Amino acid sequence: MNNVKFLLLITSITALGGLLFGYDTGVINGAQFYLTKYFQLDAAIKGWVVGSALLGCLFGAIIAGPLSIKIGRKHSLIISAILFTLSAWGSGLPSFLEESVSLLVVFRIIGGLGIGIASMNAPMYIAEIAPAEKRGKLVTYYQLAIVIGFFAVFLVTYFIGNNLTELENLSFGWRRMFWSELIPSGLFLFALFLVPKSPRWLLLKGKNDEALSVLTKIHGEERALVEVEEIKNSLAKETSKGKVNYFSKAIITIIIIGSVFSLLQQFTGINAVLYYGADIFEKSLGFGKNDILKQQVLLAFVNLIFTLIAMVTVDKFGRKPLIYIGSIGMLTGFLILGITIQQQSIGIFSLLGVLIFIGSFALSMGPVVWVVLSEMFPNKIRSVAMSVAVAVQWAGNYLVSQSFPMVTVSEVNNNSFWNGSLPYFIFSFFIIIIIFFTYKFIPETKGKSLEEIESIWNK
Repeated sequence: MNNVKFLLLITSITALGGLLFGYDTGVINGAQFYLTKYFQLDAAIKGWVVGSALLGCLFGAIIAGPLSIKIGRKHSLIISAILFTLSAWGSGLPSFLEESVSLLVVFRIIGGLGIGIASMNAPMYIAEIAPAEKRGKLVTYYQLAIVIGFFAVFLVTYFIGNNLTELENLSFGWRRMFWSELIPSGLFLFALFLVPKSPRWLLLKGKNDEALSVLTKIHGEERALVEVEEIKNSLAKETSKGKVNYFSKAIITIIIIGSVFSLLQQFTGINAVLYYGADIFEKSLGFGKNDILKQQVLLAFVNLIFTLIAMVTVDKFGRKPLIYIGSIGMLTGFLILGITIQQQSIGIFSLLGVLIFIGSFALSMGPVVWVVLSEMFPNKIRSVAMSVAVAVQWAGNYLVSQSFPMVTVSEVNNNSFWNGSLPYFIFSFFIIIIIFFTYKFIPETKGKSLEEIESIWNK
């Protein structure tokens, strides 16, 4: 197998962690429509069932940094695959288990732990093996896999739900939706044993020969020797400074910038749309129950197409231009949606607003945040810094997913002025902040090696 094929193989396997991220977080969208009625959940408990996995994601991201340093990126991903599998099996509440919302939440949290660990380690691993000129595209494989996971699970839940009666869906259809995840989680688990360890982690651990061997398989012998020296020099500079002080002004500044950028991805409102799409289509946009899953598939398809566009443009146009273009698109989409809801003129323009928002997010903040986070932190602090940034992202995700259904049913949102449109104007405000924050604090990293990017912060 030549270098390019080997690089694509291990990138694709690692990106399966993103597919399971998308599948696991997306499966609740289709399933919650039925399990809400089955367990007769109110708005607060429904938000807890949907958002509980995000607490697992938060804690998974927190432990992912130390875990990645201790046992490496590869073995961390293997642990996440095991957690995905356990969650998929348990969330369907097999007949010999107690049938309760509390137990369902436990298994959703277990899945969240897997997502949290994978969401930090997968893009970081890809960034650490990728050549500088291809790194943006290859890390975007991770976001593409997330989107494919969402698209696949919408198709699967549509297929399951559409072939059962409503009573069958209420009784066992939602269980099958959860169990369908066992197939991709099992594939991810077994395929990970074909993936080598991260060369940068190996060099951090002093395993120079093994690191050179991995880099040679990926880049060829000549380039591998150059890469090893660059990484060793970078690590030597950090070592000469003594023990890392994470609270020094320079390091804490980098971590705060990365964490705020990560948080703003969630404050666009993307997961309010993805998690509660069925409710938005039914209650806000007035679609009938028979159309909801079809609209969800359309939403996922748009997400997929624009992620593919981002893949072929992120290394050509750069990270920041995509953020600007996508932010303007997201703002336009939510303003169209918000105004049509506020003016009670719901129709095709409302749906168009949702699709413009989804497409613009998929072009920009979806993939670009993962690319920037995976490459912006210096070698010595990458695991811990990215762990913090991803944990902050999951905290923001939980905040949005837990509060969205409550804001939606609140008196303020449903008064004669807002008419149910308030959440979309709140999200629009944060999208404006993204534009200014990116201009002020995010460096352009296109075409630079990880070591060259590290030098940006030292200027």
